[in-house]
Amino acid sequence: MAKQDKKAYDLSEAEQRDLVTLIQQGKALPEKYRFILFEDKREVELVWNGKTRDVCTTVLPFQTLEHVDEPRAETKTQGDLFDPRGRQVRGWTNKLIWGDNKLILSSLKSGALRRQIEDAGGLKLIYIDPPFDVGADFSMDVEIGGETFHKEANLLEQIAYRDTWGRGADSFISMIYERLILMRDLMAEDGSIYVHCDWRLASLVRIALDEVFGKGGDNEAPGFRNEIIWYFSQGGKGVKHWARKHNTILYYSKTDSPIFNQDAVRLPFTPHKQDEKGENYGGRMGVDEDGRRYVEKWGTGKKKLYRYYLDEGKLPEDVWTDIQSIQSAATERMDYPTQKPEALLERIIKASSKEGDLVADFFVGSGTTAAVAEKLGRKWIATDLGKFGIHTTRKRLIGVQREKKAAEQDFRAFEVLNLGRYERQAYLNVGGRLSGEQKAQALTQKENEFRDLILRAYKATEFGGTEGTQAQDGFFHGARNGRLVVIGPINLPVGRLFVEEVITECRKRGASRVDVLAFEFEMGLFPAVLEEARGKGIDLAPKYIPAEVFDKRAIDKGQVVFHDISFVEATPRYDKKNKFAVTIELTDFSVYYTQGAAEAAIAAMKEGKSEVMCEQGQLYKVSKNKEGIVTKARLTKHWTDWVDYWAVDFDYMSRREIIKVPVGTGLSGVASLLGIEPPQDELITQEFEERWTGGYIFENEWQSFRTRQNRDLELATAVHTYDRPGRYTVAVKVIDIFGNDTMTLVPVNIG
Repeated sequence: MAKQDKKAYDLSEAEQRDLVTLIQQGKALPEKYRFILFEDKREVELVWNGKTRDVCTTVLPFQTLEHVDEPRAETKTQGDLFDPRGRQVRGWTNKLIWGDNKLILSSLKSGALRRQIEDAGGLKLIYIDPPFDVGADFSMDVEIGGETFHKEANLLEQIAYRDTWGRGADSFISMIYERLILMRDLMAEDGSIYVHCDWRLASLVRIALDEVFGKGGDNEAPGFRNEIIWYFSQGGKGVKHWARKHNTILYYSKTDSPIFNQDAVRLPFTPHKQDEKGENYGGRMGVDEDGRRYVEKWGTGKKKLYRYYLDEGKLPEDVWTDIQSIQSAATERMDYPTQKPEALLERIIKASSKEGDLVADFFVGSGTTAAVAEKLGRKWIATDLGKFGIHTTRKRLIGVQREKKAAEQDFRAFEVLNLGRYERQAYLNVGGRLSGEQKAQALTQKENEFRDLILRAYKATEFGGTEGTQAQDGFFHGARNGRLVVIGPINLPVGRLFVEEVITECRKRGASRVDVLAFEFEMGLFPAVLEEARGKGIDLAPKYIPAEVFDKRAIDKGQVVFHDISFVEATPRYDKKNKFAVTIELTDFSVYYTQGAAEAAIAAMKEGKSEVMCEQGQLYKVSKNKEGIVTKARLTKHWTDWVDYWAVDFDYMSRREIIKVPVGTGLSGVASLLGIEPPQDELITQEFEERWTGGYIFENEWQSFRTRQNRDLELATAVHTYDRPGRYTVAVKVIDIFGNDTMTLVPVNIG
């Protein structure tokens, strides 16, 4: 009798009848029948609602926003890696990527960057500290005007929090499980992963890791290797429970032979008993023929005598008590709520990677993993969903570059990337086997539906619905508060030609007020075109479409906020003695942010308390006294209070932004076109074609920014000297205290 038939015989007649009834009714079978009816060798499994081993297979090109390295002309080392202007010209460039790490991981795994990863030796180490309490992870305290402004998570971050915790623990496990599978597939064969947990979900995360990597348990098996207890003396107060004074770090490997450099992380011996010289050691003391002192101890398991030399130290155990959490006065402190100490990452990176290896952190937060990797001579990839986290990491890594440059030590440039407009293209992707005409019709319908979604988010009245939008008006998409509304191209920046068309169409209709909504505007477009529109009697208001429009729940709740564009004014100052030299001065910056429901926040404020709030581009300290009287004191006294960081590219249009897209009709090319995962053995052999996006990469040649220790900001660059006369375009980027960036273009004439 077949094994399957025998298992069926193990059921009683009543159980068989119950099974037939449940199947006919389309109901779920009790879990016990799974092990009775089917072969399943797993002793323990983590099960949750909606569990699947399917993972994201979307592959998108990365948009290069910025290239960052300190100018290298005066540096004596690494001359073959950098050109005279200071640009890295060969080898691996580190990656700082903003966006959803699910899309980032799938695009790294099967996209053009995978070949770069393999050429760099493969991904040897992953450390992640996933958001177990996202509300705390994404909120920030921002210092301004001598006061502290508490920046809540932006809506995109709140959406991520909702997706992660909104349905309870199962939604978190579902989120991390998919990402763990993608991380495993991206890792080198001798790679390792360390997952940082606290008491909330450590047990569930360990079972998920067991499923993805294996249970391990000894040196011959892949998977689990250690449960590390990181004990810290600060914090952890208990009221109705024992004080929580540790985190858990789960260490797993992809195969049974991961990189592990025990000699790189040895510690001094711990005292146990006193020898004749008053020193404390456990074991028999001795001195070898070279005069080196040692301790001999019996090992566990098979009886074997081990010799430990005192000048070598010993391998740390899996309980780490010698690394403290970050103190309030520590120089490495970034005021980021979930920041971990550099010493913790230093031990992990030294143990599980070698100099020149590639390490990654896909929940990078304040950038500790990237900073320590850079200091230790490792290559790195760092990603985060929070824009402020990316900005904090950018500043931190520039600081590391400056330190290494001053010490004449090697370092690499890094790029700031995102999926940007390509993520929007994926949202509008039309799949299936369709003719050219059918695909065009389906794409038009999807674009119209997306525009309707944007209009709903903007609380605008659309012109006749999806069909009527085109038929009734022909150009404008809706109206709001007596103003016409037009939505710019979804996959392209709004440029001068589009704005001129808006002005022309307004004059045809006798309209004088219009809102232009766009994901991107061409740099240098404003304020010139606004003045041109005003000269023709048109009040034109450009507004950014936020990424939150991709979330229908946020739209339904009316939470999406469209911001006015910020304005940057920068002025070139020419050197009277050197006609090839110029200085760029930042002369103005204006923003129009409003925090949200300020009235509701004031009403909810307790008497005797105060808060800092943002309204119409200004920050106010709002106080409520014991009698309930509310007073407001403006904190932003000058436009410079809004500037956290600014940087300059002195020859902006000298480096085109190139993306790589799959080509050919091989299996990988077909898989990419169909939106499915290419065969694993073809991931590296897939051919890619280079294409210019029409944009340029911002090369960060000079920057000034505020740090926790130094709040000063330089408002003029160092003198920049050009090699030859000509007309150049200087790009100036400003990042405000909330992490939002604005760019403007400044023409300069040299010679």
